[in-house]
Amino acid sequence: MKRLGVIGGLGPLATAYFYELVTRMTASEKDQGHIEMAIISSPSTPDRTDYILGKSKESPLEPMIRAGKELEALGADYIAIPCITAHYFHEQLVRAIGIPIIHIIKETVGCLVSAGVRAAGIMATEGTIGSGLFQRELEAAGIKPVVPSDIAQKNVTKLIYEDIKSNLPADMGRFEVVSAELFDNGAEVIILGCTELSLIKKDNRLGHGYIDAMEVLASRSVRYCGASLRSRYDNLIT
Repeated sequence: MKRLGVIGGLGPLATAYFYELVTRMTASEKDQGHIEMAIISSPSTPDRTDYILGKSKESPLEPMIRAGKELEALGADYIAIPCITAHYFHEQLVRAIGIPIIHIIKETVGCLVSAGVRAAGIMATEGTIGSGLFQRELEAAGIKPVVPSDIAQKNVTKLIYEDIKSNLPADMGRFEVVSAELFDNGAEVIILGCTELSLIKKDNRLGHGYIDAMEVLASRSVRYCGASLRSRYDNLIT
């Protein structure tokens, strides 16, 4: 099997959950059936959203390149980054590192295309929304993107930074208000487009119509590295 490298720590809880997801999704009854993984956890990497929005001049690019080169030296065949906003730098990272980096956004949109989804809501960081990372990929695939209003986006930001990144329970009232707005505005499925939001799905029953981008990344990592995926993860839309 191939070896997976993980540029992690962006943030730490999301990286820990990603490792758990890859392990749980792998169809193996023994240790030897799981893929080999090397994780470089660099929580000191500057905030991606702050840099993208011009709130900080500290670029996260060089620390991510450094982590990627370490993974390359460790023999990684593929790289996964369990941070969606970091994919703003995807092309630069690929050029600098030279190892295929699994593109969490493209893979998630591919799942929606396969399911025949025509309109998708997006819950993500301000950096991901503001840079149009999901919107461009969705529109290119013929799927209408539905983004939160300014007020709803503030609620998403609070969920990510004040709750999950602060290691506190998510305010599900906020989550449900944002979900209702996106569904009311035509979303057939809502993308949990920030890996911190994946932890909300982990700890809560969300009902129908959600896809967790980090589950997509984990499932693709298993398959690309040559392990078997448990059949219950063939469809990742709730």
